[in-house]
Amino acid sequence: MFCVAYKYPGCVKAPGFFMPVLYLPVMKHHFLVAKLFLLPLTFFAQDTVKPYLLVKTTGQLPFLEYGLGDDRLGGAKLTYLDTSVLLKVTDSSGGDYKVQLSKYHSAYVAKSNVLQVTDKQMRPWYLSSSWRVYGNDQYDFVNIGMEERLPYRSVQQINPARIVVDIFGVTSNTNWITQLHSVKEIKNAWYEQIEDDVLRVFIELKHKQHWGYLIAYDSTGKKLVIRVKRQPEKLKPSQLVVAIDAGHGGSNAGADGLTSKALEKDYTLKFAKELQQYLHRKGVRTIMTRETDVDMSMPDRTLFLRAADPSILISLHLNSAGNPNVKGTSTYYRYIGFRPLTQAVLERMLQLGLNEYGNVGNFNFSLSGPTEYPNCLVEIAFLSNAEDEQRILDPKFHRSVAKQIYRGIRDWLKNIK
Repeated sequence: MFCVAYKYPGCVKAPGFFMPVLYLPVMKHHFLVAKLFLLPLTFFAQDTVKPYLLVKTTGQLPFLEYGLGDDRLGGAKLTYLDTSVLLKVTDSSGGDYKVQLSKYHSAYVAKSNVLQVTDKQMRPWYLSSSWRVYGNDQYDFVNIGMEERLPYRSVQQINPARIVVDIFGVTSNTNWITQLHSVKEIKNAWYEQIEDDVLRVFIELKHKQHWGYLIAYDSTGKKLVIRVKRQPEKLKPSQLVVAIDAGHGGSNAGADGLTSKALEKDYTLKFAKELQQYLHRKGVRTIMTRETDVDMSMPDRTLFLRAADPSILISLHLNSAGNPNVKGTSTYYRYIGFRPLTQAVLERMLQLGLNEYGNVGNFNFSLSGPTEYPNCLVEIAFLSNAEDEQRILDPKFHRSVAKQIYRGIRDWLKNIK
């Protein structure tokens, strides 16, 4: 039978413990009782040995994945992270580490995206401190005082428009949030301690459209900074800077035509240049990720776009399928707050008489991953379908696509109003 030591005279209590032990007569079985008491002491002693590996993220675009699943677009991404974020490794599988974000949350990180840390140990808890919410000439900011560079994730919410950030391993000691009149896009900022070691940050926006945000630690690592992009004062295409990405390039040829063997990389560039010219005629400033047939990796494009900081991104691709009867046009997004742009562009593309292949969300494509600006990937048509292929080869179709994408952007802005 089990009993509590202080309550029953036939039981004893080990120093420093309050726990049930097996009922044993004290006088006759000293050695057994002593052995029972030593077991938990041994376990506690073992806990002082660090049973995990401590690492920090490295490089400019480290990311976490939900699990070990994989496909041609890679594993489903949980979030991109800043560099030098501290992670607690609890397991290993192939090229990935399993990391413990908080008591009830874990994720996976590529071993190539982290470096081992040997000069510190993970504390059992970290505290947040005061916040400052303010603006400058371009952006609004939420600065959150922190004790360590810890992992986070973010989601976009709509109706109302909010940015929600979970910071893992943190218990709130935030006793004031200073908000200044210099903010123009942030309506409210607050937090909830949703779990003992997960702090949830809410940033409510004044406008219904998400224009983008960037999360990173400052140079000291003692502040987590959420930079929020403001809505343009005038919702006109001429007030935007539109980045145009011609998919593939160089050694990455992409798909090829059913009968023409035309290469996707060549025709995405033709469509991109046509769109650039059309937007210029409409007074819209543009940025091109590539203007010639060059190799440019996805990380390089992402970092180039981060530095350029466009208003929106339009990425152009041509589709392909094993079934030659599959045809049509489609648009893609990852974050729900950026979906309206992709919907507006698709509506205009369908006016070209193309079949609808769909509006695709949660798309795990590299250029759909950044949160800094609304982005829309357009699969113009199928190179693997004879009818679509003939359209793609026609220069008149290039001009028509450019016009419809511009109209889609214009419609999106009107809907925001």
